[in-house]
Amino acid sequence: PVFDFKPKGHLELGEGLDIIRQRRLSHVSGHRSYYLCGAGALLQHALVTFTLQKLLSKGFLPMTVPDLLRGAVFEGCGVQPSATPSQVYTIDPARFEDLCLAGTSEVGIAVPWGVFWGPLSRVPPPPSRVVCSSTCYRTETDTGREPWGLYRVHQFTKVEMFGVTAAERGTESEELLDEFLGLQKEIFSELGLHYR
Repeated sequence: PVFDFKPKGHLELGEGLDIIRQRRLSHVSGHRSYYLCGAGALLQHALVTFTLQKLLSKGFLPMTVPDLLRGAVFEGCGVQPSATPSQVYTIDPARFEDLCLAGTSEVGIAVPWGVFWGPLSRVPPPPSRVVCSSTCYRTETDTGREPWGLYRVHQFTKVEMFGVTAAERGTESEELLDEFLGLQKEIFSELGLHYR
């Protein structure tokens, strides 16, 4: 949209409303972290609830997944925890051998479909649609500049859609991706948000 005023960024708005606190936190949690306060914390919970309810009404199976997963699980999903640099936090191997913090619920969701240990008895057959709200942890390697705001942070909450399809016609995956894209557009439109 075209505004007749100079728009402010989300961090400037959030700080002005005292719902986002990010500056001067290095002594608490280091750089690239933040606090959501008052209406900011309530807004995050409301957005998660809104999105979960929307996707449940579309037949998605809700799941929660572990935040800590073995390195082999990451590798099976194409993520290399030992890469340099890596976006994966590894737990102290002297205390917990081969455990990492998940950067996305996708890694934990993939497990029940037999990627590693065989399917769970209650997982529906393809096409399956799963929704998961999780805390995501990422090291966010240095990009050459230090961003401010709720981008490239070390910890955040995300609602994720995940799907498993058959491969009989060869178009099922693309069709499910189109369905997910349509749902994302619906969510943003219903919230009155502009998007690309």
